[in-house]
Amino acid sequence: MSVAAISTAVGSFHLSRSPRRMPRYRMAVRSSAVSVTPILNNLQKECATPLPILRHVADAMAADMRAGLAADGGSDLKMILSYVDTLPSGNEKGLFYALDLGGTNFRVLRVQLGGKEERVIATEFEQMSIPQELMFGTSEQLFDFIASGLAKFAQMEAGKFNLPPGRLREIGFTFSFPVKQTSIDSGILMKWTKGFAVSGTAGRDVVACLNEAMQRLGLEMRVSALVNDTVGTLAGARYWDDDVMVAVILGTGTNACYVERTDAIPKLQGQDSSSGRTIINTEWGAFSDGLPLTEYDREMDAASINPGEQIFEKTISGMYLGEIARRVLLKMAEAGDLFGISVPEKLSTPFILGTPDLCAMQQDNSDDLQVVGSILSNVAEIESSLSARKIVVEVCDTIVKRGGRLAGAGIVGILQKMEQDSKGLIFGKRTVVAMDGGLYEHYPQYRRYLQDAVTELLGTEISKNVVIGHTKDGSGIGAALLAASNSMYEHDF
Repeated sequence: MSVAAISTAVGSFHLSRSPRRMPRYRMAVRSSAVSVTPILNNLQKECATPLPILRHVADAMAADMRAGLAADGGSDLKMILSYVDTLPSGNEKGLFYALDLGGTNFRVLRVQLGGKEERVIATEFEQMSIPQELMFGTSEQLFDFIASGLAKFAQMEAGKFNLPPGRLREIGFTFSFPVKQTSIDSGILMKWTKGFAVSGTAGRDVVACLNEAMQRLGLEMRVSALVNDTVGTLAGARYWDDDVMVAVILGTGTNACYVERTDAIPKLQGQDSSSGRTIINTEWGAFSDGLPLTEYDREMDAASINPGEQIFEKTISGMYLGEIARRVLLKMAEAGDLFGISVPEKLSTPFILGTPDLCAMQQDNSDDLQVVGSILSNVAEIESSLSARKIVVEVCDTIVKRGGRLAGAGIVGILQKMEQDSKGLIFGKRTVVAMDGGLYEHYPQYRRYLQDAVTELLGTEISKNVVIGHTKDGSGIGAALLAASNSMYEHDF
């Protein structure tokens, strides 16, 4: 996932908004007005994603993937080795845990696996908030708190959960911060993001930090797999469907991973895997080649904490779609006559309009677009006419259509690269792309635009074999499954 300051992608996108008191309206008055129609027409023209643009993006994505596999730093895409070369088969048996640290909450999960016949016998999870002071504390304080939460959760183990005698409980650790992975169960923290500033962890192995904290508590557990959330999603989906080859997260942030042949990774330099394949974490949010960008994208990027970086993410992910739309509406209010003679003051506040607001407005089927008017009023203290509301919906649709179609082109780029290396691997049979993240799950128009782009690029016949489907919370159970398939104990499955 992106190193930009973004919250956890999965489950971070909600449509509900708490009711607010009716606002008082504060406006700045413009000196002159022009029609907003030319601004809207220009936006639609610059955001357009006809087939040639989609094809260029797909081809460039495939080329960047190859360059990133050839050498570290070879392209915008990091193409990080996951060291996952044993994927869940469905034969896994036993009790395994997962720990997911990706933002201001962490989650613990346990699953009892029963092999091919029984599959998932039972599962339980609990979510805990991390106190703000620990986000700025020491490494020991943070990991001691996490280990303590894990210990309390483990103590409640009962019923169908059963650990064979003489075994340690094994954990799959999903850690969604920038890590340089060095093996399946170790990785060096490059830097904290998402508002964390914990001292004493950067440059250290995060698995060792957690294992040491568990030892200090006398907790008999060990980490047997360190996984990126996208890799966990692929593993979780693959457990149920052997045809899963790609996983994509589209939530607050975005990322994609896929199954790659080890002999197609020049930078591996002789390292081999028992299966001849591994999962590659693309970090595709950094892709930038040939994207149709507007003045609003460039202004937002320049004002961001990472200008010039994560351009694909800033064009397609949930954190940014609402902000792009806000910047367009502000321009229409300042230069045009969208909201009458006044410019709503709150509309100048960055990120005040969220992607869930866009989604809710696009679901409004009422004659007077009442939901649109209510959101504009509650969020930005805007009084709007029906004609203004219609334009607002057009703006939302334009931004979301571009985002969904570009995400679809990115997926085709990954599939294309895999097919070029092994003819018939992808396009000759059923292939599943596992999707997770709130943006994909909750925004029907985005989903449709993504699927449309895939169908246009691949053609009707081939696209029939490519199944793009939502997998709810794949990364949580996926981490536990990777702990199982990389267990320190002899596999009796």
